[in-house]
Amino acid sequence: MNALDVKDLHKNYGEFKALDGVSFSVKDGEIYGLIGPNGAGKTTALRTISTLLTIDSGEIDVYGTSVKDEPDKVRKIISYLPEDAGAYKDLTGRKYLTFMANFFADGDGAKAIVDRGIEIADLEDRIDSKVSTYSKGMMRRLLIARAIMPQPKLAILDEVTSGLDVVNAYEIRSIIKSIAGHGVSILLSSHNMFEVELLCDRVGMINKGVLVQEGTPEQLKARFNANSLEEVFVKAVGE
Repeated sequence: MNALDVKDLHKNYGEFKALDGVSFSVKDGEIYGLIGPNGAGKTTALRTISTLLTIDSGEIDVYGTSVKDEPDKVRKIISYLPEDAGAYKDLTGRKYLTFMANFFADGDGAKAIVDRGIEIADLEDRIDSKVSTYSKGMMRRLLIARAIMPQPKLAILDEVTSGLDVVNAYEIRSIIKSIAGHGVSILLSSHNMFEVELLCDRVGMINKGVLVQEGTPEQLKARFNANSLEEVFVKAVGE
């Protein structure tokens, strides 16, 4: 069974077609990258899959469960980390993870979730510092831990390394690879073509609400006689 099946997805904002018949799938255990220029429909697609926006027409199934018909059930098996996500800055990292864990379990169950989050974040003694003192990289590690610690079957990550320096971006990518290696399917969006090429098993390229290309990074580079996914992106979007 696929982790995600998106079929003929449409989403309009008035007369504007944000998504115009988008179809793609994410295999179980796969890292799938959804890329495109600003305004192409990437974030709309992620928010619709995450049940935050309603579907105008089409179908979305997460591990066989319909987003349209059973959104509450879908929310129990997914996690969505938007680009602009934040945390409560007056709490310590540990207290923030504890607060979030209580939405999923209580007692020993919540403690196990928090322990998993602390391990993922890997902030050492800074886990007991206030979030307000965290660097951007530390904040992103905490937020990824929050997203992954409940053990979702599908994690949806939007621009997860945006604004990070080289070292922090490298560490975040290592965390994502580790997560995927432990049975979590991942759908991610990124403007960083190097990152997408490095991380993703397959890539879907969206432009003006339409999926214009799909394949492995190697397939896409061969198709466009390109040396990099960045070159593919420029050629595909320019067509």
